Amino acid sequence: EQLEAIKGHEVDITLNIDRPYPQVPRRPSYPGSPRAREALEKHIQELIQLGILRKVGHNEEVEVTTPVIIAWHNHKSRMVGDFRALNTSTVPDRYPIPRIQETFT
Repeated sequence: EQLEAIKGHEVDITLNIDRPYPQVPRRPSYPGSPRAREALEKHIQELIQLGILRKVGHNEEVEVTTPVIIAWHNHKSRMVGDFRALNTSTVPDRYPIPRIQETFT
């Protein structure tokens, strides 16, 4: 199944970094298998090409990150991340569904 961008629709996600981001103590990551690392790199490159992700340098101050893993099902890989901590820094959209006036204009 090919991942595609939604055409004709743009979503703005605003982060409120003024609030202190909760630092969750995490164990150091362990190296993945070459197969998992290759699959992860493939997924990341695909999301960068679609404009869903952007690369961030080490010197940029990134307040919110999340670890990701590769889940396998029927020999197909899927990138999985725990974004619950990111949701605490996301500013909720006041109007997540388009209003009728916007739909007919």
